[in-house]
Amino acid sequence: MWQSLKRKKLLATPFPPDWRRLVEASCPFFHRLVVGDQRELEGYVQIFLAEKQFEGCGGFNVTDEVRLCVAAHACLLLLHRPTDFYPRLRSVLVYPNMYFVPSVRHIGSGILEETQQQRAGESWAEGAVVLAWDVMRDHISNPEHGHNLVWHEFAHQLDFEDGAADGVPVLGRGESFPVRRLRYTGWARVMRSEFEQLRAQLQRGENTILRDYAATNAAEFFAVATECFFGRPQPLRQQHPALYEEMKWYYQQDPAGWDWNKPGIRGN
Repeated sequence: MWQSLKRKKLLATPFPPDWRRLVEASCPFFHRLVVGDQRELEGYVQIFLAEKQFEGCGGFNVTDEVRLCVAAHACLLLLHRPTDFYPRLRSVLVYPNMYFVPSVRHIGSGILEETQQQRAGESWAEGAVVLAWDVMRDHISNPEHGHNLVWHEFAHQLDFEDGAADGVPVLGRGESFPVRRLRYTGWARVMRSEFEQLRAQLQRGENTILRDYAATNAAEFFAVATECFFGRPQPLRQQHPALYEEMKWYYQQDPAGWDWNKPGIRGN
């Protein structure tokens, strides 16, 4: 009850003007949204910042620009539908650039090799999202490449909400059981078909808006599809119309219909 009351208070709190200027400067998609969506996003950002802890790693100083950029990108995925604001997430860890983590791999004959694996980000099922700030900025500045680290890692957080990293987030929240069952059936049909289509295209050497990392598994497919849905929606709708419609239903948004002539993201 107290959390609900606190969130209502935050939603009713005016968004600080200096925060809005930072969001406008660091989140080009903000200019594409209608005013009602901008205000909804601002309220969600205030809740996110009140409930999640930010930590700088590798000597990085987490500024308001960093916090607002991450929060706004993460909260864009939550608009227009019931949400508990990434309930498994407690902390966002931010490195200044790509970082290394210990990794162990099996090389045969029972031998394990310890290495250092370089990463730009990761999303944990419990507790944290890790991001590299320089990679984030590069993705935001060059959307034509079809990458967005924040949307990718927070799509994984949505995927984790039901306890499984399987490319199937919670669907039909608040709807009756028969309706939810139909939602899951339709989702599985479209996602399986699109995933198999992507793998076949890659085997034939064909170009696709969904980069090859999406063919890793169902969880990565959903995360990459989320990046494309918000970052390059028109090509995604053209090349993968069924996938676009499924994502449009899930996110309750239609980025292809945003005003892409407004200043902000370079090209599409």
